[in-house]
Parts: sequence; structure tokens; C-alpha cells
Amino acid sequence: MTNPWWLIPVFLMHWYGWEAVSMHWFRAEAPTGASAVKTDTLPERFGPGAFGFGRPAEPAQVATLDIDVRPDGTGLPAGSGTVATGAVIFAAKCSACHGAGGTGGPNGALVITDATPGKRPAKVIGNYWPYATTVFDYIRRAMPFNEPGSLTNDEVYALTAFLLHRNKLIDEKTVMNAKTVPAVRMPAQASYVPDDRTGGPEIR
Repeated sequence: MTNPWWLIPVFLMHWYGWEAVSMHWFRAEAPTGASAVKTDTLPERFGPGAFGFGRPAEPAQVATLDIDVRPDGTGLPAGSGTVATGAVIFAAKCSACHGAGGTGGPNGALVITDATPGKRPAKVIGNYWPYATTVFDYIRRAMPFNEPGSLTNDEVYALTAFLLHRNKLIDEKTVMNAKTVPAVRMPAQASYVPDDRTGGPEIR
């Protein structure tokens, strides 16, 4: 081999790095002048920064998702539910995933159970969740797993009552509604403290 021309790009790739050489040797130059391709522009009706597809959400569509509930009860809807009604609903729509009475199934336990020697207790509603309103909010938004959002407000209140009762936080006669749910004091609430660290970005 008297003329090893093929070693030139290999040497350059070793010297400059594959990315730099590949861009220089193999990427076509961008066209200029009249032959240059114009940058795509968005239709004016979508406004600046839009992608040009879809449509604005209707107020009714936004309302179906704007259902968050705060710890003080803000956002709780009208309605009510009892422990007895919640037990029936839970058996029909929840026990397949969470076991009879919420003691554990394929998707975990929801209530405090007897501790197993040598094992840390499972984090459940009764020992880990800081606010009772979160129970209502999560059930309404995400449950049941196969049909989230299908429960009525009364059904969600009833399930909340059942689970709080199963965790020994309310008695069986307590009715859950927009006033009584935020009044339930959760044992784990004291373990949650504001982030008051300083010396960096403060997020509140």
C-alpha cells in the first residue's frame, strides 16, 4: 500500500473526535440564498409559541380535572357518605386490588394491620397520610384503578368514611362530608413539617 489515503479520515477522527469529523466530512452544507428552505411558521390563529395542532380546552373539560382538594377542605364537593355504605362499595369495587377490608392485596394494604416480627409496618392511610382530605381527593381522582373518576361524590365520601374507620380514626356512625373530613386529625400529620432550610432556593 503505497498510498494509504483511507488512513486520513481515521487519523482525523482520532485527533478531533468522531462527532466533529463526522459533521465536517459527512454533513451536507445548509443551502443558502434563494434555494434555502424557509423555516416553518405557525398559523396566526394559534398564537406565538403554539404547536399548531389541537384546540383550546372547553371550560367544562377543565372543570372535570380541576377537582383538587386542599388540607383545609377547600374544594370538597357537596355530598356525604357513611361507613356502612362504604363497606359495600369497597367490597364491590376495591377489594380485588386491596384485599378484604383493605388489609392487603395485589396493590397493597390501606389499613394498619398487625405488625410482622422483623418487618417494618407498611405505610398506609392510618400511619402515613397527613390529611384525611387526601383520602377523598385521591379516591375521586384515581380510583377505582380500572375506571378512575367513575365514582359519585357520595360514593367517594362513603369510601373515605370506611377507610378512616378501618384505620380506627372515626367511629362507625360518623358521616363524612365537606365539614367532617377536614376535621379528622391524622396521626402522621405531626411528622410532616415545613421545609425551613436556608442557604439555597426557597420553595414554598
